Amino acid sequence: MGAVGKPSRLWIINVVSFFLFCLMAVTGLINWLVLPRGWGYGAGAGLLVSIRHFLMTIHKWTGLLFVIVIGVHILLHWTYVKKNLNRYRKTK
Repeated sequence: MGAVGKPSRLWIINVVSFFLFCLMAVTGLINWLVLPRGWGYGAGAGLLVSIRHFLMTIHKWTGLLFVIVIGVHILLHWTYVKKNLNRYRKTK
């Protein structure tokens, strides 16, 4: 396998960021809308609360990875960002 070109790297970063965003959205929505908060929900709620805490951990780590991947995404587009900032400064 040869060196990965810039378009391939950008595509990989975009796919990974989309996957991480979807995972964050799903875990966040499940924790917010489906799973109970606390322990006061009767018999069998212990398992649901344990699942909630597990999903919260997944959500937090996914969020951290998402921020890192978006940082890499911005870094890979840095020349484009600089060009547009310079163009914006020249018009003002």
